[in-house]
Amino acid sequence: MLIDFFYTLRAGKLPVSVKEFLTLLEALQAGVVGPQSDDAWSLDDFYYLARTALVKDEKHFDKFDRAFAAYFKGVEMLADFTKEVPADWLRKMLERELSPEEKAAIEKMGWDELMETLKKRLQEQQGRHEGGNKWIGTGGTSPFGHGGYNPQGVRIGGAGKNRSAVKVWEQRAYRDYDDQQELGTRNIKVALRRLRKFAREGHELELDLQGTIRATAANAGWLDIKMVPERHNNVKVLLLMDVGGTMDDHIQRVEELFSAVKGEFKHLEFYYFHNCVYDFMWKNNKRRFAEKFATWDIIRKYNKDYKLIFVGDATMSPYEILQPGGSVEYNNEEPGAEWLQRLTHAFPKFAWINPEPQGVWQYRQSISIIQQLMGQRMYPLSLKGLEEAMRLLSK
Repeated sequence: MLIDFFYTLRAGKLPVSVKEFLTLLEALQAGVVGPQSDDAWSLDDFYYLARTALVKDEKHFDKFDRAFAAYFKGVEMLADFTKEVPADWLRKMLERELSPEEKAAIEKMGWDELMETLKKRLQEQQGRHEGGNKWIGTGGTSPFGHGGYNPQGVRIGGAGKNRSAVKVWEQRAYRDYDDQQELGTRNIKVALRRLRKFAREGHELELDLQGTIRATAANAGWLDIKMVPERHNNVKVLLLMDVGGTMDDHIQRVEELFSAVKGEFKHLEFYYFHNCVYDFMWKNNKRRFAEKFATWDIIRKYNKDYKLIFVGDATMSPYEILQPGGSVEYNNEEPGAEWLQRLTHAFPKFAWINPEPQGVWQYRQSISIIQQLMGQRMYPLSLKGLEEAMRLLSK
């Protein structure tokens, strides 16, 4: 079984050697991890052992997580339920194609009914199901599982397909955006410079040419050199970036933007969030559950002089914006819309940069909601869009 696992890691472009793989096998034989009381292996224990033995650099953790999930198709439980879902229930054997009429016939559940129904399924289900409309499984129209179609369901295992899940029952480590990315950042910097506001600060480091000419002329032609403090961009920027999930499609472009922003603005503060802002954010994705920054503290820490820039595709279930408990990762006490309004009230100069093509915005309900909350201050991640956003923020 683990031979195929090894090849899956290699296919995921992980630099895993045979020697490291043999080290993993030796650790298993030595009983470093083993069966639990119910004679079943702990996938969590194996995950950490395999990552320790096979991954030499933490920059490869995200690739390892992807390959591990692709091979085992396991479920990391995030919802507050106690019963595990057997991975065999979620092994996709076929992909069912539905006609538009069949899709339209599938009835949407409300939030409370959806969560209550999932609890019942976990208590009642005894085996694997595929192609059905009720049980946790694959390839059907049930709101629970993956690989099928349902307009509002809980994706458990597998990859996202229609981007309509209101909860995702899995956990994967997101990686930080690379602020050293250089490809394509030059033109982005040109667009960002519309927001520049220079001020003299620091020691006398540069020649004041006009002052020197005036002083020399007033001194009967004797050279009188004048120096002034160097000019710096005095704009303050608070950058909040969506990471993970559907944002994985836009990593390169967001990294280019992030690199350009760090190069242009001396006073820059940045934080990450997932899908929508709630009561906390983070600065390091590997420690996002251990090192949280309360959103209230961020609002109090920075004054209204900061220009607030959101970067995100705004693609999510509407529940994540409007519903308490709507977050795909935890049960948030207040809806994301409340936090977005608090942030935009605290920082009057704000804009939202969206990497999704502008042509699809009208087809995403969540994008429409975010646009309304932003007062239509949403701009595409393009040179024209950035210029328009910077022009707005500079007023």
